[in-house]
Amino acid sequence: MASNSANPQPAAPATVVTMPELPAGAAVCTTLPDLLYLPELVFGGLVWILVACTLVVPQNPQGWVMSVSVFCFVTTFLWSLVFLCGCHSNKSGWAAADFAYHLTAAVFYLSASVSLAKVTLDLENAGNFQYYQLDISAVVCVCLPACLPVKPTCLSVCLPACLSVCLSHTRTLMHA
Repeated sequence: MASNSANPQPAAPATVVTMPELPAGAAVCTTLPDLLYLPELVFGGLVWILVACTLVVPQNPQGWVMSVSVFCFVTTFLWSLVFLCGCHSNKSGWAAADFAYHLTAAVFYLSASVSLAKVTLDLENAGNFQYYQLDISAVVCVCLPACLPVKPTCLSVCLPACLSVCLSHTRTLMHA
């Protein structure tokens, strides 16, 4: 039986995944995931205004849409201030909190868009065409922030993880 000591297999290099530095100050305005805060604020505020113009009729589903849009608008504004001021001190807990908030905002906006779409369908033949038009605009505006929080989450959490796995597999294949 021959020994493999003459041709030892090189050890695969250990892959260390480090968390990218969280942006602070003006750098928030230059990174793609964080740049999406602005459209989220704009469209979240538009939903708030458009639904308020319908005099919040009917109250139950429209009240939920108003609550979601106000909560997410205020929270996104405060969240962006935290990052602009650099209060996160580049700690990994803030990245996890960012992920959790964007996931929660996406679920809230999605539920608000479904209930608002139902109200809009019910208003189609109700006789008040102006409220119907305002609700159509609000449905469009609430769908955009429903999708926007998913993008930063994917870009900030999933993309680096996928890249590190791909790099790890590439290195393993190169050494094989």
